Amino acid sequence: MSALEAVDVRRSFSHASGPVAVLRGVSLSVEAGELVTLAGPSGSGKSALVAVLCGFERPDSGEVRLAGAPLAGPPSWRTCAVLPQAMGLSGELTLAENVALPLRLGPGRRRKLGTVVDDLLAELGIDHLADRYPAEVSFGQQQRAALARAVVVEPVVLLADEPTAHLDQRSAPAAVGLLRRAADTGSAVLVATHHDDVHRAADRTLVLTDGVIEHRDAVPRS
Repeated sequence: MSALEAVDVRRSFSHASGPVAVLRGVSLSVEAGELVTLAGPSGSGKSALVAVLCGFERPDSGEVRLAGAPLAGPPSWRTCAVLPQAMGLSGELTLAENVALPLRLGPGRRRKLGTVVDDLLAELGIDHLADRYPAEVSFGQQQRAALARAVVVEPVVLLADEPTAHLDQRSAPAAVGLLRRAADTGSAVLVATHHDDVHRAADRTLVLTDGVIEHRDAVPRS
């Protein structure tokens, strides 16, 4: 049973000239312990697909399943954690508080909460900013905090939309390594990305073109 599965997913959006088909029958599956990247040019539907897979948007037709169950709305963070392009950090919480939030809201691991959060922030090189608020740090630093928040609960499924878009050559490798480790420790990870290093770390790459998956490539890891 796949941890994440989409079957013939279709999604259109309204436009002044009429409906625009963004996803035109997408089917895919990601197994637990697998890192799969989603490639494709800008406007190909990658972000729309991520939004449908995590329940932010409803498909016009087709079905999304998480851990074998049909997706009827936004799932719990432990079932499906998301790193959207907008990052979605709470401006009223510090970076450390943002990362800790999924742990505070869910059961278990509270006694080790501080250590887990501290370790993730250190791994991503932003531990010195733990007490800063999102508005007080750069977009790249916000993105690393949002990635830490996504992986902190070791979710069943992790979806990330361009998780290295704001990162430089020094900070990107740690983010790529954390995505890889999330898969190696059991999460099903799907990443929409243009970053070659993320693709090289993946087990497979799906290529989305004009709302359709046209290629499914196995990518050997170096």
